[in-house]
Amino acid sequence: MRFLLMVGAVASMAACGGRSGPVTGDISEACLAADRRAASPALCSCVQQVANQTLSSREQARAATFFEEPQLAQDTRQSDRPADERFWDRYRSFSDLATEICQPVNA
Repeated sequence: MRFLLMVGAVASMAACGGRSGPVTGDISEACLAADRRAASPALCSCVQQVANQTLSSREQARAATFFEEPQLAQDTRQSDRPADERFWDRYRSFSDLATEICQPVNA
């Protein structure tokens, strides 16, 4: 399953190579707003593309809150609620795939 997600994400990013601008959404906006050193429009756009392939829009909105409030991620990870556990599994898959595919560009 993970392999299929990675192939799909890579294919969609290759298809988006001709776009006139970055891919935007909750994740890319939160990524840029977090003002982390490695964040760039290209990196945040890549992460958004992976999110588009692996998370629903509702899950993306929830994950975007982790950029501003990392404690929410920790609370979700440690939660015993079944819905939180299912979300965390999907979030970790997204995060792992984005880490594999999206590399910061040293400018």
